[in-house]
Amino acid sequence: MSRTTDLPLSDARALIARAIDKAEQIGMRGSIVVIGGTGALVSGSRMDHGGAGGMTRARSKAWIAATQQIPSVEHLGRMRMIPAPMVSGFTVCSPEAIFPGAGGMLIHEHGDPSRPVIAGIAASGAGIGPFVGYPGSDPEKLIADGKPSNGEDLLVHYALGRPYVGQHGDDLERWINAYGSFPENPGPGLGMAPAPAAQDQDEHHWALALAGRVIAAATEQGLLVSLAIVDRRGDPIQLDRMDGAVAASPVVAEAVAATAATFGVASEKLGELYPEDGQLERLAAALPYPILSSPGGLPILEDGIVVAGLGIAGPPPSVCGRLAAAVLPAD
Repeated sequence: MSRTTDLPLSDARALIARAIDKAEQIGMRGSIVVIGGTGALVSGSRMDHGGAGGMTRARSKAWIAATQQIPSVEHLGRMRMIPAPMVSGFTVCSPEAIFPGAGGMLIHEHGDPSRPVIAGIAASGAGIGPFVGYPGSDPEKLIADGKPSNGEDLLVHYALGRPYVGQHGDDLERWINAYGSFPENPGPGLGMAPAPAAQDQDEHHWALALAGRVIAAATEQGLLVSLAIVDRRGDPIQLDRMDGAVAASPVVAEAVAATAATFGVASEKLGELYPEDGQLERLAAALPYPILSSPGGLPILEDGIVVAGLGIAGPPPSVCGRLAAAVLPAD
């Protein structure tokens, strides 16, 4: 039986790494996310100083591309053509499409456009957008195959190894506004030239290392997990779902990680802080990020101060709690 499948985690990680290499080369910072063809998250990474909210925006655009099986810019055009009640209805039916912006691109099985869609990829963040004039960046880095390009679309196309096609309107106008007239004979430019491996990403590399320890420990125990590493405010730094892990697990992992990071306790202890009937429900409604009082999330401390949170989900919660405790170093 033919079923909808997702891009493997290793392939998603490789695409994200390429995007981060190109982003750092240009001077961008933000988040890159890959969503599987089923609509379940595969992986997402936030660059250092990438800003809160970028992961959510990228996740939405990648989800649209993966599940609607069209570039998100095409979806945006469709949303502009239909009556407002239908637009609202789509959002209600598809709450993960809360940011229907351009930039989300398709990934087909075996890279063949005639094959099924197995993922979508998108980028967003504090310094990733359809811009041209990045401070201190060589203008030639934003020339792709002899054409002006914008940073967001460039890094996604570079990651995918595809010829550049802008998704955000008039790149030439943006170029002129940023740098003046476009060269008459620009040559191929450096937009698609190989980018060196990103170096100035200490937090990102720390999160990748911690995620690697979680995945290695889970593999050793025969577990399939999702993990979330979030900052002290609960915004995601690294998200991963192992191949075969259940689809709900990324959402649960993020919720328990945010609980641990923002309250500074193991996620299952939140109920002890708010023991009265209905308190947890009112608390969850008041916060702008998901929380969950269940095992699997632990705060990450440096010198006794909470700096981040780790969440693990998929297996039974008690197992996830023990796994999180096993991979976190003592403060």
